[in-house]
Amino acid sequence: MPRDLAQLRSEIDATDRELLDLLNRRAALANEVGELKRAEGSPVFRPEREAQVIQGLQQRNAGPLKPQNVATIWREIMSACRALEAPQRVAYLGPAGTFSEQAAVQFFGSSIQHVPCVSFDEVFQAATAGTADFGVVPVENSTEGVVTRSLDLLLTSPLHIVGEVSLLVRHHLLRKENSLEGIEAVLAHPQALAQCQDWLGQHMPDVERRAVASNAEGARLAAQHPNWAAIAGERAGSEFGLHIAAHAIQDEAFNRTRFAVICLPQTLEAPQASGKDCISLVVSVPNRPGAVHDILVPLKQHGVSMTRFESRPARSGQWEYFFFIDVQGHPSQPHVAAALADLQRLCAFYKVLGTYPAGD
Repeated sequence: MPRDLAQLRSEIDATDRELLDLLNRRAALANEVGELKRAEGSPVFRPEREAQVIQGLQQRNAGPLKPQNVATIWREIMSACRALEAPQRVAYLGPAGTFSEQAAVQFFGSSIQHVPCVSFDEVFQAATAGTADFGVVPVENSTEGVVTRSLDLLLTSPLHIVGEVSLLVRHHLLRKENSLEGIEAVLAHPQALAQCQDWLGQHMPDVERRAVASNAEGARLAAQHPNWAAIAGERAGSEFGLHIAAHAIQDEAFNRTRFAVICLPQTLEAPQASGKDCISLVVSVPNRPGAVHDILVPLKQHGVSMTRFESRPARSGQWEYFFFIDVQGHPSQPHVAAALADLQRLCAFYKVLGTYPAGD
C-alpha cells in the first residue's frame, strides 16, 4: 500500500534527525583531528584529502543523488567541520556577488572568512602578507582565453597554486528597472564586457560600455543610477536588489572560467597525489630555431599529457616569451618526475607554479 504524504513527511523528519546526529558525530571527530593537527603543526586544510573523500563517495553513490550534488553536500559538510578547527580566510576580487566569490565558496564551502579585494593585485598581496590564508583568482576563460594579469602575478609571486575550480559563468544584464529602455551605460569588468560583446553589439550598439574593477562593483553602481546597467551574475543581482533585464547574454552558451587557489608554501605545501592531479609550470627557452619544439619532446617521450600551453611576452625587448604549461600527473610519479627533469635542463627559466588536484 503506498504511503501517504503524512507518513512520508514523518519518515523524512526522522531521517533528518538521524542525519543531524551523524553530522554532529562527524564534527566531534573533526575536532579531535584538529587537536592532533595542532599538536603536530600540520595544516587544517588538505585539498587532496578532501578531493579523495568526495571522489570516493561519488563512486560509492548508488542512489538518486547526482555526483555533483554529492560533491556540493560534502564540501559544505567538510567546510563546516573545518571551520570548527580554524575557518580559512579567503581573498577574492570583490565586493560581494562576484564570480570570484562564488568560486571561493564552491571550492572551500560557505564556512569561510571572506576577504573581498578591489583588484587581482590586492588578492595576491593579501595572501602574501597574511591578511588572508588563501586567494582565489581567475586564470582562464573559455571565451576570452587567459587572464593575463593573473599569469603575470603568478610569474613573480611567492605564492603557489594548491587547487583549482571551474565555474559555469552566466552573465545577466542587471538594472533597477526591469526594462532595456533608457540605458545610457553598461558597466562590468573588462573580461565580462568582452565575453558579451556580440550581444551588446546587436542589442545596444550605441550604449557606452564602461569597464569597472569587478562585475559586482558594476552592479553596486547600477543600483545607484537608474540609467545604468551592469553585467554580472544572479548572485550580484540579489546582493544589490537588481532586476535581470536580460538573461544569459554571454556570447558562448557554455562559458566557463577557471580559477586558481593560491597561498604561501608555508601556509600549505604542495598537496600530495590525489590520483587526479595537475602541475602548472612557467618556462622560457633560448631564442633559437626549434627551441619550443624541444621542450615538448620530454613530455612525449615520458608519456605525460599536456593540457595547456600559453605564451606571454617576457617584456625584455628581445622578443622573448614565457610559456605557461599545464601537465597531467604528480611529481611523485616516476615518469612525470623524469619528464620534468629533462624539461628543466632545456630551459633558461623554469618555475613550478603549483601541483594540485585537478578540478572538474
